[in-house]
Amino acid sequence: MPSVAWLHVAPVKGLALSARDEVELEPFGVAENRRFHLVDENGRLMNGKTLGALVGVRASWDAAADVLRLELPDGSIVEGEIELGAAVDTDFYGRPVSGRLVAGPWAEALSSLAGRGLRLVRPDDVGAGVDRGRGAMTLLSRSSLGELARHAGEGELDPRRFRMLIGIDGCRAHEEDEWLGRDVRVGDAVVRPLGQVGRCAVTTQDPDTGVPTVDTLRALRSYRPEGTERLPFGVFGSVVAPGRVRVGDAVELV
Repeated sequence: MPSVAWLHVAPVKGLALSARDEVELEPFGVAENRRFHLVDENGRLMNGKTLGALVGVRASWDAAADVLRLELPDGSIVEGEIELGAAVDTDFYGRPVSGRLVAGPWAEALSSLAGRGLRLVRPDDVGAGVDRGRGAMTLLSRSSLGELARHAGEGELDPRRFRMLIGIDGCRAHEEDEWLGRDVRVGDAVVRPLGQVGRCAVTTQDPDTGVPTVDTLRALRSYRPEGTERLPFGVFGSVVAPGRVRVGDAVELV
């Protein structure tokens, strides 16, 4: 039976992914996932495609205390309680996301690392910070990773390249595509995959350095037909029934 292989979240969109042994999957997704994002001085959304080096920054957010901690590549720590400032709207690929600027030391530290002015934003609505409003959860199988690695001429590919919430072991390559529109039990939760995730240049980058190292897009183009998205790899969807999901939990069609 398929099972959960990994759980990855990013408290700050564009920074390093953090592995979790378990998450609480809510109707909006996972509360700490993409809870903050970055914009430039003109209010434009910034991500790993333009600021690859920021994947070297590890973030953690204590929701109860509302404390954000960043560990920079040089080992220095920037930490403090969240203080919200002016209201801002961010364009997420044509979808407006309302939020508030975050006052404090984080923007200065990230701006210094990136070599350009950045501001930290917290969306008003939990779960609003996912790309293009693509649903509360994402799924990718390890077999799909293996198939893409074969076409890319690589021994293996780090799943963090693809920044997916839930990884699946024990199914066929791209079997997750067959789950579109069907309910899938994942641990204590039930999800419904709705569409494929189209891929961009972020997946070519090493997940520790942000430096392009593998032409994943060329490999996808060589064998993946267009589906609900161009260069599809993995699926996104909604949460039908909330619940706890743990690494090792069973995954099955309902």
